[in-house]
Amino acid sequence: MSFTPSILRAGAFFLALAGAVAGVAASAQDARAAEPDVIFKKSTVWKFLTPDDKLVVYGIDDPEVEGVACHYTLPEKGGVSGMFGVAEEVSDVSLACRQVGPIRFKEKFSQGDVVFRQSRSLLFKRMQIVRGCDTKRNVLVYLVYSDKLVEGSPKNSTSTVPIMPWGGAGEVQRCADFLK
Repeated sequence: MSFTPSILRAGAFFLALAGAVAGVAASAQDARAAEPDVIFKKSTVWKFLTPDDKLVVYGIDDPEVEGVACHYTLPEKGGVSGMFGVAEEVSDVSLACRQVGPIRFKEKFSQGDVVFRQSRSLLFKRMQIVRGCDTKRNVLVYLVYSDKLVEGSPKNSTSTVPIMPWGGAGEVQRCADFLK
């Protein structure tokens, strides 16, 4: 049995593709401290015999800033492609982050550090939540966006968390002190 160059190239392509998929999955796992909590789901389009299209609300805690939680809502495709996990999800996402306790920084961070990352398609689309610090106002700024460009501009949403005293504590940390 002889292998032609085109068969060998096709085989090499599929091996490279499989490696890329595995690499994307591994990097997505590395960027997440924990899986998000599903808060609730709301069906938006009814589908016969397959899962409905829905909006899903998730909650996460900032892994580096104690006392901050973010909630985001993503649309999830139903139907046959959604049922088998191969649907390319849309880039629409909303975000709200709030102080839920005394804010304590665990370590220094850089502007734009990834708080959470999730794959939104089989290969090329990811949703990311990143954090920054408005040093002038002592406010944490969270940005959620899709890294696949849609007509030249990614969909995005921003939320801010002013660092305020919590309970009886009068002294608050300054986010500028924790920037690298």
